[in-house]
Amino acid sequence: MHAGRRFTLTEILVWTRREILVLFGLSLVPTVLYAGLGWHWLGMPWVPIALVGTATAFVVGFKNNATYSRLWEARQVWGSIVNTSRSWAVFVRDWVGSAPPTGPGFLDARQQLIYRHVAWLTALRFQLRESRAWEHMHEPANVEYARNYRIAERETILAEELAPYLTPAEAAYVLGKKNRATHLLALQSQQLKELLDHDHLNNLLHLQLVPLLVNLYEQLGRCERLKNFPYPRQFATLNLLFVRLFAGLVPFGLLPEFEKLGAHFVWLTIPFSMLVAWIFLAMEKAGETAENPFEGGPNDVPITALSRNIEIDLRELLDELTIPAALQAENNILL
Repeated sequence: MHAGRRFTLTEILVWTRREILVLFGLSLVPTVLYAGLGWHWLGMPWVPIALVGTATAFVVGFKNNATYSRLWEARQVWGSIVNTSRSWAVFVRDWVGSAPPTGPGFLDARQQLIYRHVAWLTALRFQLRESRAWEHMHEPANVEYARNYRIAERETILAEELAPYLTPAEAAYVLGKKNRATHLLALQSQQLKELLDHDHLNNLLHLQLVPLLVNLYEQLGRCERLKNFPYPRQFATLNLLFVRLFAGLVPFGLLPEFEKLGAHFVWLTIPFSMLVAWIFLAMEKAGETAENPFEGGPNDVPITALSRNIEIDLRELLDELTIPAALQAENNILL
């Protein structure tokens, strides 16, 4: 997530410089042939090109609206996770008896239940940061921009991150599963049942805690849907094709238009066709950055920072004194 006022013009131009160079070539070649060699047959009527541009604008607008909806849904999911996490911690702290934990390393069952929830957040964010074939972080411009910040999940090991929050047996069990977040919630349910069976939790409060686990399963499923089901490839492919087609046609339509102003004005085709095409390409790339809200891009939902904030809230509810600091933005990027 960009945490500053705005991206600078320099950042945008550097990010799109490859497209700018391509547009320069696409504008220069037909202009030189038209004005220098007299190939006036290259000129095309502007009306059909404008119709292509209108259709392209609708397609780009549709994509950007759809991808923004994916990004906003992802933020809503994590807002729900924040709220449910706080509810879970408060109920566990106030209503679970001072029962012994199910393994070494914890003061009581309350601390273990809350720490295991932090482990669930950790496993979830690691799962969401895994790469998918349709994601865009491997593209050169995105790889370059990613040097401005760090993606914690790609610099650390999950086993090391889980160690402070789980018993060794639980950590080994969870790491042996494919969907670690699912099995951590299963361990929570298992411990609640054990507490209920040993009268450390009454039935009424058990019925209050179980729906919280169900809600967390629902939010996990929504995260997995956003992660594993991309923006439909047919729409993404046609959108890119239409934008590139329009960008290639623009200079051919502007050549005769600028010639009407005078022979020397033909050369204005180069900057103006670059500008028109760049706007469409930049908007297409902007929509592309919102397609996958968990891939580690600068416009993603900051799940690492949100997880840390939840951990701080939960450990403060336990009145712990040693609490990690909130994450800060690096070069205005917060992940």
